[in-house]
Amino acid sequence: MSNVSPSVLLCPGQGSQAIGMGMAWSDSNAAAREVFDIADAVVQLPDVAQGRSISMVCREGPKELLDRTDICQVALFTSAVACARALGFSAPCATAGLSLGEYTALHLAGAFTLEDGLRLVAERGRLMQAAAESTSSGMVALIGADEAQANELCLAAAEDGILVCANLNCPGQVVVSGSTDACDRAMIEASTRGFRAARLAVAGAFHSPIMASAADGMRMALAKTTIRPLNCPVWSNVTASVHEGSNPDSIRQLLVSQLTSAVRWGESCQRMLVQVRAVFPEVRFLEMAPGTVLKGLMRRIDRTCEVFSHDAPSTTNA
Repeated sequence: MSNVSPSVLLCPGQGSQAIGMGMAWSDSNAAAREVFDIADAVVQLPDVAQGRSISMVCREGPKELLDRTDICQVALFTSAVACARALGFSAPCATAGLSLGEYTALHLAGAFTLEDGLRLVAERGRLMQAAAESTSSGMVALIGADEAQANELCLAAAEDGILVCANLNCPGQVVVSGSTDACDRAMIEASTRGFRAARLAVAGAFHSPIMASAADGMRMALAKTTIRPLNCPVWSNVTASVHEGSNPDSIRQLLVSQLTSAVRWGESCQRMLVQVRAVFPEVRFLEMAPGTVLKGLMRRIDRTCEVFSHDAPSTTNA
């Protein structure tokens, strides 16, 4: 497939991983296979992987290994880039990514090389895993709450702990993040306020002050990485606005802030739809592998926008 129509590339974040992800692209396309080969050469997974490569974990699992923050983030980045390369999307008109996916989006917009991107996301995953293991913490999804209601719940449930809005994914879906005791109280508060609540199977309190040590580490890693001018607009999770494409220090700072700030995905998509459609009325929105999470969220954000998912060649519906 060639990039013949104006296309926005949407890049998934943690939670989209699944055993086998990216392998259909790698097995059927030389460009995708090269991405996995480079990832296997550049990134050494943590000791718990027992010598497995990214390709091996993506293909075979086991699930508990692929779900680890210090493994799944680099695996997600690799799978999404492999998908984009296989589809031939070398010049998107815009990109955006959910949390970890923002790094993928920036790479696809030319911000940094594949090798540097792999090193960054591997370090991000390692730092976030370490920060999560250092403090008892977690995340709770609230269904039916808006941002103001979620903030009120956080104030009521935090007490002497930490509890903040972490993901504003779409209307009626907010994820809060914080210390374990505060998350326990959030579950109770949610039921008394008429919201459904569910604990998320994550290592810890992402996008909260508990990730401060990870943010410090990423500041150092990003300072050593060359950030090139962007060749298309990329939306920031922190501001829900377009990155300053020719300001590498701003891009670095927003990526650092992202670790301790709320991911404003729903708001980003709403603004992106308005701005991109004003320039490209026939634009297509394409979700890179793996999964269909972003397609599902967009249905809740704006039903006029159809997202085409590309989990594998056989499931491509664009």
